[in-house]
Amino acid sequence: MQTTFIVHVEDEPGVLTRVTSLIRRRGYNIESLTVGHTERDRVSRMTVVMDADERAVSRIEATLYKLVNVIRVEHITPVPAVFRDLAMIKVAATESSRGTIMQLVDVFRARVIDVSPESLIIEITGTEDKIDGLVEMLRPYGVLEMARTGRVAMARGAGAGAPAAVPLSIDVETAFDSGVSFSV
Repeated sequence: MQTTFIVHVEDEPGVLTRVTSLIRRRGYNIESLTVGHTERDRVSRMTVVMDADERAVSRIEATLYKLVNVIRVEHITPVPAVFRDLAMIKVAATESSRGTIMQLVDVFRARVIDVSPESLIIEITGTEDKIDGLVEMLRPYGVLEMARTGRVAMARGAGAGAPAAVPLSIDVETAFDSGVSFSV
């Protein structure tokens, strides 16, 4: 079963390696991994997607909390959530095929972000299935290059994850300065 975790971590060197190594040592393959800044200073958010059964999910979550730099872990697979992926696709485009390709781009609600005499670069955001669909439609024209971000996810509603209106009970700056990590 495909499982998605959101892991909030201190924005420090080596944290990504520690989290991915923990998952690898347990024998799980990470299918998608995205990392970026959050609304809080010096806190990063990791979206980790892997195949794991119910028993493994609780073990992985508990083990992640044991890592010093982990602030919070959310298992969002069972809750209502929004999932998105971003892709940039470079496709061969001759003068005769350019119009047809641009119509496909419109149908998929994507957009052309670069035009050259021999190619187009297309940007698309959506579900993995939507992106896969566009890629399959573009293959006959010649997909020259593709870059995908991997899945990002967010639980729906204000009640998901940490309460939006309630501040953390710790001062993040103090936590970083002291070298001690707190789990929320």
